[in-house]
Amino acid sequence: MQKFHIKRGDTVVVIAGAHRGKQGKVLEILADKQRARVEGVAMVKRHLKKSQEHPQGTIAEREGSVHVSNLMALARWEQSKAAKKEAAAKT
Repeated sequence: MQKFHIKRGDTVVVIAGAHRGKQGKVLEILADKQRARVEGVAMVKRHLKKSQEHPQGTIAEREGSVHVSNLMALARWEQSKAAKKEAAAKT
């Protein structure tokens, strides 16, 4: 089993890609694809068939997945941001 720098329940920030700057809680880790589902990030639309709950069918919006290399733990991101600010103040 692979080991990642984030786990389910962590608050993360997207550091690269189309969703850069967004943050949310990790809902699920997809280890085989090295991806993670993050709450409120990479939303995709899924068409649902007619059923008891949705007699007309519906279009549901769910979280897509983001590659784990594009994610950073929020605490670490804030720490690196503070270090950059401090270094800029010294020069």
